[in-house]
Amino acid sequence: MSDTASAAWNAGPHTGPWENRTHRRCGRKPGRGLEIVGIILGFIFVWPLALAYLVWKMCGYPKYDEAKAFLNETFGRAKDDLFRARGAGFGGFASTGNAAFDDYRRSELERLEEERRKLDEEARDFRNFVEELKRAKDREEFDAYMAKRRSANNGPTAA
Repeated sequence: MSDTASAAWNAGPHTGPWENRTHRRCGRKPGRGLEIVGIILGFIFVWPLALAYLVWKMCGYPKYDEAKAFLNETFGRAKDDLFRARGAGFGGFASTGNAAFDDYRRSELERLEEERRKLDEEARDFRNFVEELKRAKDREEFDAYMAKRRSANNGPTAA
């Protein structure tokens, strides 16, 4: 191996021998064709991922922090404007600025929540009632079956 090849081979722990080398004939990095074939197959089978990879590649392979900052700058303002337009904060409803109305709204929401809890409890009690009816009917049918079976077994031996 020549000195330049061994220097490229021993370039460091983070780079391999293929990192800074180009192909002898065409001047491209080896694996470029494999990358193109991968992108084409990606568009055939999972086009959203292939499209995302292509955009990432065209942006110059940005690091995660750079991409996150770009997305926050681009879409962060729109998200904040959307939440402000709806009047919703993270914990529910945002304040209207009128304390009396906010108190009224809070009390009405608490009252509705209590009603919901009562309805849930009634529904649970009704489900339990229906289950008890089913068990009683099953028990009745089983007892009738057993009585019929006993009478069928006792009938031929008595005759």
